Amino acid sequence: MQMAGVSHAAARLRQAAALLPDPLRGALEGLGEEAQSKVEEIRLRSGFPVTLAGEWGERTLENCLEPVRQNDLTRVLEVATQASAHTALEQVRNGFFTVQGGHRIGICGSAVVREGTVYNLRQVSSLAVRIAREARGVAAPVLDNLCRDGTLPSTLILSPPGMGQTPLLRDLMRAVSDGDGVPPRRVGVADERGELAAMYRGQPQLAIGRHTDVMEGCPKGEGLLMLLRGMNPQVLAADEITAPSDIAALEMASHCGVTLLATAHAANPDDLSRRALYRRLMAAQVFECAVIITRRAGERRYTVVPLEEAEERL
Repeated sequence: MQMAGVSHAAARLRQAAALLPDPLRGALEGLGEEAQSKVEEIRLRSGFPVTLAGEWGERTLENCLEPVRQNDLTRVLEVATQASAHTALEQVRNGFFTVQGGHRIGICGSAVVREGTVYNLRQVSSLAVRIAREARGVAAPVLDNLCRDGTLPSTLILSPPGMGQTPLLRDLMRAVSDGDGVPPRRVGVADERGELAAMYRGQPQLAIGRHTDVMEGCPKGEGLLMLLRGMNPQVLAADEITAPSDIAALEMASHCGVTLLATAHAANPDDLSRRALYRRLMAAQVFECAVIITRRAGERRYTVVPLEEAEERL
């Protein structure tokens, strides 16, 4: 099982590496499968060698020390957008665009500003290719602990950044939508930053379930309400609750009998309740349980706790 996971992750890297010019692609493909599976981002900066980012931080791709050239960056954009680089550059308001396979390309350069808003980029200076990862099956033990009476409670996933909140939320959505371990339900996803479904030409590039509807690219609060009004969801999901409008939308949805799945950056419920924005969320009692993600000896652990006790302390 572990080897299958390594092979899948390495294949994902090779798929993303196909966007790169031949020398860069060859250098990445020359890495062993184990090393390939651990790469999270490929960084290309004009005038500097390619670097790879992962749990170890960021380091130079040792078998490719030639500096990245300006036309290398242009070539990556041409391949990724099928020779329509200007189309991708029009999406720089988000700071990235999604390509086939769900991989994301972040862009930096000289901004073209119109009426106070970034309109385009010229003279691209760096790209960050973020490898799309899936963690199928990670939700199974979590669901077993959440649905002890057969009912899925509204659940908030908590952890510091970089602990795997988004992959867990995505796999929970997939399992609930497909009926994997629970009765299938219609799921609506407010995917503001395109990280959950990774839509490409109207089709999700990552597994989110066959009964899932996605509203991508709009503010989470607005997206949640649009889904609630138009798609009759049984479950609503959103990543990284960060704004009062997000909380207002969650409150409204909870009054309509919809189950909620969301994430927030906090170590635990006590940490969450120390922040004014989240105190309102806790006081609204829209979530019944929390899943706390921790890491020990390099392995992630998922602990399900009721939120009643934390709410009583507010």
